[in-house]
Amino acid sequence: MPFDPASLAYDARGLIPAIAQDHDSGTVLMLAWMNADAVARTLATGRVTYWSRSRGAFWEKGATSGNVQELVEMRIDCDRDALLLRVRQTGPACHTGRRSCFFTALRGGEEAVLPDPG
Repeated sequence: MPFDPASLAYDARGLIPAIAQDHDSGTVLMLAWMNADAVARTLATGRVTYWSRSRGAFWEKGATSGNVQELVEMRIDCDRDALLLRVRQTGPACHTGRRSCFFTALRGGEEAVLPDPG
């Protein structure tokens, strides 16, 4: 059955959360948002395109930084309201220069900044 991006359950703003995960290591890299057009662009090009809520524009990951995300597989959760993007990440995924955006852990009620694995 052909996939239709309109079949996903978008929020009131027409957006769906998309979690990027490194295909090889399983590391969760980042969370961003997509609309139906961003989903379609990603599937058509193989390069992940998000919707920037702050800029109100498409954002192809790595278009200016070179830190691209090549789509390996897109997964849809059971409620069709979230996406898991299994990607090949070139360079850091986080705008801070870290591999993952998830580098702050809560341990014993305190925040701990984790070392960057790569």
